[in-house]
Amino acid sequence: MKNLLILACILFSTTIIAQQEWGDVNKNTVTLKEIAPIWPGCETGDSAKRDACFNQKLSAHISKNFKFPAGYVKKEKIRVIVDFIINEKGIVEVNSVSGGTKELQDEAKRNILAIPQMAKPGMMGGKPRAIKMTVPFTF
Repeated sequence: MKNLLILACILFSTTIIAQQEWGDVNKNTVTLKEIAPIWPGCETGDSAKRDACFNQKLSAHISKNFKFPAGYVKKEKIRVIVDFIINEKGIVEVNSVSGGTKELQDEAKRNILAIPQMAKPGMMGGKPRAIKMTVPFTF
């Protein structure tokens, strides 16, 4: 009986720790926390530091790799929006591109597709999950 009680306490403690990492149980409602993908080189630190690192690396990637189309002349403020997911394997897949000219859309899509594979994919409930993202390009 004593061993059974000890085993039950260990299992109960493990369940509580696991729920705190990726979800929350409040009365009859279970809330799962979405964990963002981790950019290569951003693996250390807490989730806030990893998210800040992700945003910094994404901004640096976009500004470093964007090339204006040949003969492009800025006439007015143009906005191109790229909707994409980072899939369960940590690879970028573009869903849609809208706004701007065809040339700017193509370049924005190329830039997003050049994002490296993530060190870890997004997670929900302790399982890999595709995470939807939107990046606006303003010219």
